Formats: sequence, structure tokens, C-alpha cells
Amino acid sequence: MGLRTRIQEIQTGFHPTFWVANTLELFERLAFYGSKGVLAVFIAERVGLNDEASTLAAFFTGLVYFLPILAGVVVDKYGFKKSLLICFAIFSIGYFLIGLAGLSYGQEITHAIGKKAYMLVVLTLTAIGGSLIKPCIVGTVAKTSKPTTQSLGFAIYYTLVNVGGAIGPVIALLIRTDWGIEYVLIMSSLTSALLFVGTWIFFREPQNDANVEARTFRKVFQDMLLVFGNFRFISFLIIFSGFWLMFWQIFLLVPFYSKSVLHFEEFELLEIVDAVVIVALTIPLSEMVRKWKPITAMIAGISIASVSWLVLGLFTSVIAAVLGIAIWAIGEAMQSPRFYEYVSKLAPPNQVGTFMGFAFLPVAIGAFGAGPIADWLRLTYMDSSPTTMWFVITGIGLLTTVLMLLYNRFVAPK
Repeated sequence: MGLRTRIQEIQTGFHPTFWVANTLELFERLAFYGSKGVLAVFIAERVGLNDEASTLAAFFTGLVYFLPILAGVVVDKYGFKKSLLICFAIFSIGYFLIGLAGLSYGQEITHAIGKKAYMLVVLTLTAIGGSLIKPCIVGTVAKTSKPTTQSLGFAIYYTLVNVGGAIGPVIALLIRTDWGIEYVLIMSSLTSALLFVGTWIFFREPQNDANVEARTFRKVFQDMLLVFGNFRFISFLIIFSGFWLMFWQIFLLVPFYSKSVLHFEEFELLEIVDAVVIVALTIPLSEMVRKWKPITAMIAGISIASVSWLVLGLFTSVIAAVLGIAIWAIGEAMQSPRFYEYVSKLAPPNQVGTFMGFAFLPVAIGAFGAGPIADWLRLTYMDSSPTTMWFVITGIGLLTTVLMLLYNRFVAPK
């Protein structure tokens, strides 16, 4: 009876636009993670910016997760459908221009502008488009789910994000092997163009809540001052960014380590381990730590994620890399669902919505910091002492764990 009721909820608890939005999200994440999985290697080997490859790739990722704070104003002004169309149009152009830097007939343009300047411009353009996707899809999921199925709706959304994260790099591997790494970006461009058409034909604007005040840039900057002025909240976000600083090494450092040290050319297969384990274990691990305090679950998750890099540092093999990333994913699955719960409780009671809008800041801060660190570790230790890289990443994680413990002891509300 319980299963039958749940199936009926899935059949009747969502507006058809819910399924359209989640389908768009699945293929958008597929294109995003496919391109992100090869981006640092592409910049290093095809564009020729080896010394700054991870920094530039992380700059793109950081913008994608920081700009949604501002992009929400555009979504409120133009609605979900128009914003999605803008997103996929920019994505289609942006991915193509990134890939152009690796194509023979794009060399004249990149040399005329300058390789680094060209990449900064096209990466920024693409990130502006990418910043619109989160507010649109998350907002649509919320508006097209009934109150009784909203938690299930977000679970479906989160699962499809990770399914896209698992499939995208595999498709990227096939394209890179058969056609060349630059065509991974071209395929992401074509996918975005098809998503533009799909949005135009199938997506229906969800009903807007007339009681909700539209955001403005002035309101966003007022919110920023409010959030940044809350020492307890902003200190937590900054400390927690250490977790994401480690996470992004899967895409910034692992590919180079796989190719140069492990001599395993199919580095995309290592990148998908995290997403596969997350899809498989998030629900059971969430249940396991359900009765724990959110801060306890987060500290435990960060601790496990931190020591996972020791496996890569102590054992130089593909199997060790897979095992290490899988252990990382266990730590991630333990803490991720509790993070947003904790943020909601950390915010002042009458300002939860405002503060939750800044919950992605640690992801962005971690990305901006991860790139320069990855380049420094790669250029300093990859050839001479590659295991040192993973000990340094472990140290960052353990420092984050200690800071979280100190935060919980002296700063967090009781």
C-alpha cells in the first residue's frame, strides 16, 4: 500500500512542466559536466596555457556558482522560460567559442586577441549563461510540485543532477577519443542548442505567486550587506568552502595526475566515481545520520572526505584512485543533505530566504581557491613528488575539520 501510494504521488503530485524542467536539467548537466571534466586538460594541452589551466577552469566554475545571486534578478524580471532560453542561447555560443580555441581555424582569432584574454572573455560569457540555470530549474521544481511531494521533487532533481554528472564525462571520453578533446565543447554547444529548441516547444511558464516581491539589484546588494555583516553566518560559509576546495580537485588535479603519473588516459572514468557513489548512497547515508545534529554530520563527512586523499597519496594506482574518490563521495553524501538544513537554521528566523540565497557561496569560493592551488601543486610536485599533492589536499581538509570544530565550540549558536 505504501509503495502504491508513493507511485500515485509521483503520477499526480507534479505538473507536466516539472518533468520538462528536470529533463532539461539532466541534459544540461550532461553537457556541463562533460565539458567541465575535460576543460582544464583542454586549456593546458590544446589552448597552450599549461601554467594557468586549472586556474582558468576554476574561474569559470566559480562564476557559474557565484553569479546566480545576481541572476535571480533576471529570472524574476523575465520569467523562467525566457531566462532558460537566454541561458541555453549563451551556453550554445559560449561552449562553441571555448572549443574554437582548440580548432585550427580558430587560431587566428585567439592569437589576435591573446590566448589568456580570449579564454577569460569566453569563459565569463559562458558562465553568465550558466548562472541562470539554477534559479530557473530549482524555482520550477518548487512551483510545479505539490506541497506533499516537494521534498520528493527536489530528491528527483538532485538525483538527475548526479546522473548527468556521471554520464557527461563518459560521453566526453568517447568524443575525445574518437574526434578530439575540442569537440567535447562543440558537442556541449550543440546540446545547448537542442535544449533551446526543447525549451521553446515544451516548457510552460509556471504560475507566478503574486504575493512574492520580485528581486532587484538594489535588493540583492542590500541582502549581501546583511549576509556579509553576519559574522556567524559568513564565517561558517568561508570555513565550509574548504570542503569544496578539495572537491574541485577531482576535475582540476585528478585528470593531470591520471595522465602523467598513473598513465591512465581515460581520466573521465575517475571523475564519474563521485557522482555514481552519490547516486547510490545519498539516501541510505542520509537515513543513517538522520538523527545526528547537522553540524555533527557535516564534521564527520568532511573528516572522511579529507582522509580519502591519503589513499591517493599512499598508493599509486588506478584502483587506489577509484577507492579514494569513492571514500570521498561517502563523506560528501553524509554531509550534503544536512548542509542546507543547517544553513536554514543558522539564518535569523525572519530572513531564512535571504540567507539561503547565499548557500552556494562556499562552492564558488572553493572553486576560486582550488584553481591556483591545483596549478601550484601540479607544476611543483607532479614530476618530482606527486604523492605530496594529495598530502597537501588532506592537510587542507583536516584544517577545515579543525576550524569547523572550533566554529562549533566558540561561534555557532547553542
